Amino acid sequence: MFLIAFLGGILTVLSPCILPVVPFLFAGADRSRSSILLTLGGMAVTFALVASLAVVSSEWVIQASNAGRHVALIVMVLFALSLISARVGDWLTRPFVLLGNRLDPNSRNVSGPLGSLMIGVATGLLWAPCAGPILGVILTSAMLQGANAGTSLLLVAYGAGSALSLGILIFAGRGLVNRLKPSIPVTGWLRRGAGVAVLAGAAVISTGADSVLLANTSSQGVSSVEKGVLETVPKVVDYFVSKVKAESMDNAQGAMPSLNGAVQWINSPALTNESLKGKVVLVDFWTFDCINCKHTLPYVKDWAKKYEKDGLVVIGVHTPEYGFERIIDNVKDKVKEYGITYPVAIDNNYAIWRNFENQYWPAHYLVDAKGQVRFTHFGEGRYDAQEKMIQQLLEEAKADAKATTPAA
Repeated sequence: MFLIAFLGGILTVLSPCILPVVPFLFAGADRSRSSILLTLGGMAVTFALVASLAVVSSEWVIQASNAGRHVALIVMVLFALSLISARVGDWLTRPFVLLGNRLDPNSRNVSGPLGSLMIGVATGLLWAPCAGPILGVILTSAMLQGANAGTSLLLVAYGAGSALSLGILIFAGRGLVNRLKPSIPVTGWLRRGAGVAVLAGAAVISTGADSVLLANTSSQGVSSVEKGVLETVPKVVDYFVSKVKAESMDNAQGAMPSLNGAVQWINSPALTNESLKGKVVLVDFWTFDCINCKHTLPYVKDWAKKYEKDGLVVIGVHTPEYGFERIIDNVKDKVKEYGITYPVAIDNNYAIWRNFENQYWPAHYLVDAKGQVRFTHFGEGRYDAQEKMIQQLLEEAKADAKATTPAA
């Protein structure tokens, strides 16, 4: 599984979710090799730590995660200003140099390694990669078992894979920068341009504009590659493919699991399996910061509106992936912003997630009027097939209702 996690991290470089943090990493391409490695290492370890703690539902963890993101944005803004203006850079590094001189007069470059590590830590706090099949398996394990050393090591392996692929690109860029060094004016312009890019990146993340920019992108291709990795790595096929591989089935898979355990419901009182008898139900596991989920939402909302009069009930189960997605007010704001009018269960304790034995965002479960799960689909795509199944189950429900209605 460590190999799978590492390969999944390498593939992250192909995902659009990596784009918001690219300027932070490439801005330091003209630094020394050890400096770049420190930045990448800080990113990988911080991501693993934050992702591990994200599965703990304690309020202090959520608040600490949010505070960490704010601090990281401040660090990035200062870093950008230091690139744009050499005077600002000297002013920012002066306290670290003075501290280094006090500790060891011979170590006047202490700010270099520390600064590089801080950039890596800040990047790790801001980086929220798409939860493809491989990361989905790792996070699901953490959610079900709690934060533990094994899961953290898997996340480190995932982060290390990402760092490796990004590192290759950065070192390639570093070679280009070194060739341009004889031309000092060009190098200066590149440095200031990188500072502007970092400043823009920090602004995009702080305002949430990154979600808007990524709304028209898709990770479906990368997810397909990740599924291929899961299928080809020996000794994990039998277990993981059955849990992660996107599939659709037109046959009964057992009774719908319980909807009990939500901490709160939005747009509806709490729904139960009993209250949904006779209805065709679409259960959509999602989380508001998941790019893949945002791509499926227009289809889910359309189905909810189009087939409501025919007896379809759509239920969104919001199961958080990151700490800030556990804050109920944030979920309510996003439900309103996204125009979701169907019932949404806030599954902060992963109770419904566990009941369904789900392991992926987004995940769709179609339940017939008899309460049997008849169709599942994980990830993006196959919208036509899903809609046809909704139509089929509604027709079956209508036929059953006519058959049980006594003749006049």
